[in-house]
Amino acid sequence: MSARPTTPSSPKTVKVKEPVAGMPMFGCEHIEQLFGQGQETINTSIFHYKIILRKIFDQPPIVPQTSKLSNDQPVTTLTPNYLCLQCPTTLRPEDINKHGNVESRCGVLYCHMCDDLVYDPTLEELRLRKIGTGTFSTNRKRKHDELFSTDALKDDPRYIASNTTLASCRASGLRGIYNAGATCYQNVILQSFLHNPLLRNFYLSDGHQSSLCESPYCLSCAMDDVFQEFYGGDTTNGYTAANILSSFWISEKKAFANLVTTKEQDAHEFFQFLAEELHERNGDGKKPEHGSEHSCTCVIHQTFYGKLQSTTTCQQCYGVTHQVQSFLDLSLGVDNLRKSKKDKGAAGGAAKLTLQQCLDEEYIKSDKCEYRCHKCDTTRMARRHTSIKSLPNVLSIQLKRFEYKQGRHDKAVKVDTPVEFPLQLNMLPYTNRRAAGPGGAGSSSSGSSYELNRSCMYDLLSVVVHVGEIDTGHYVTYCRVGDQWFAFNDHRVELASNSEVLGAKAYLLFYIIRSLA
Repeated sequence: MSARPTTPSSPKTVKVKEPVAGMPMFGCEHIEQLFGQGQETINTSIFHYKIILRKIFDQPPIVPQTSKLSNDQPVTTLTPNYLCLQCPTTLRPEDINKHGNVESRCGVLYCHMCDDLVYDPTLEELRLRKIGTGTFSTNRKRKHDELFSTDALKDDPRYIASNTTLASCRASGLRGIYNAGATCYQNVILQSFLHNPLLRNFYLSDGHQSSLCESPYCLSCAMDDVFQEFYGGDTTNGYTAANILSSFWISEKKAFANLVTTKEQDAHEFFQFLAEELHERNGDGKKPEHGSEHSCTCVIHQTFYGKLQSTTTCQQCYGVTHQVQSFLDLSLGVDNLRKSKKDKGAAGGAAKLTLQQCLDEEYIKSDKCEYRCHKCDTTRMARRHTSIKSLPNVLSIQLKRFEYKQGRHDKAVKVDTPVEFPLQLNMLPYTNRRAAGPGGAGSSSSGSSYELNRSCMYDLLSVVVHVGEIDTGHYVTYCRVGDQWFAFNDHRVELASNSEVLGAKAYLLFYIIRSLA
């Protein structure tokens, strides 16, 4: 016999809490107006408030933190959502002016007209009961079986594991950064640094001791403060990177002059400026010279710097010259390669542009050039090939999205060509050790080849994306925390999927060596 279908119970008649001397009867005048519409409105509002509290305190935290966009796509955020007091809707901050709202993380009432959290005695009493006893009943007496249960399940490790929450968000540094006026280019680089395990371990282990630093307006001290705020605080609210901004504003370096304006700036340039400044504060104080094999033991060099080897072969005497220089990042052309692929694809179908193709163009192929051969003692035609001699712990790659077009009207244009990039990247083919790899002329045992491949394997750590036009665009970044990706859009932090990350039009890519991932 089939069970009789049930219908939702109607909201019970609820009385508003009696006024107490010295305490307001309602949270604010707008709540008073809402409850003044009649007993039915009071019953419905409190009925929905109880449902909201059950969703917040009885279900996993991801439930109230998930809302839907206009296209019904679910979005999960670490910043507050707002649950409607009058209908079963979870709202994003931009939609809260249409509803009465409850903050999604603690269940406190928020009035959008007052633009503040408000204390309403009737609703607050329900919230405190739910937190304290897990129920809305005024009878706090617990059943003997509930308090003194010897249920064997509660000693089962699987039961404990399934009912134990993970570490709090603050332990992972999941926190947004407020935009202080066209500072999104700074925010994305700071987020990439904050979720870089080498930099995180350096600053959280007193690698830079701010208390002993005597440099005025030290940028490394400011970074130390940011790491402490992100990994030592108990909040996931947005952060204002005032110390970072002031360090650039006060700096007398000409390279930082553009960063004090409120105009859109280049995130890649900021990455280079920030790395250079942190090197000077934590390293030997010497500015890395272009084309030199500069080495340093500072955290920036140990994290980002590698070495390139340029090999030039004279086409007359076949004499070979090697030159080694340090690099902070690899800059890969996109526009010329796109045109080349398009021309070839006119007959046979154009292939998709991939990160590996961009790397092949720079570090597999060789170019013809004129070269002053010391052996021939004259200028000769030569072939030049560049490979990577030493890989960094964190590989930084720039895809050249901004090109300067010369002509009648010189202007900068954005290259919007999609470039596919992998979650795992093998850099062995682009090193000067590739001959010892599988299939190479100098390959040896399978065991040594495996170890060589393993030492060159990288995992994607963060992705910086520029959206919009070149002068009016915006930067966002994706960072991996453990196995989960998060999208950082200034102060907003949202869960992201692998497909969302891999579908982004990357501008900067940060890969970390697998042994450190």
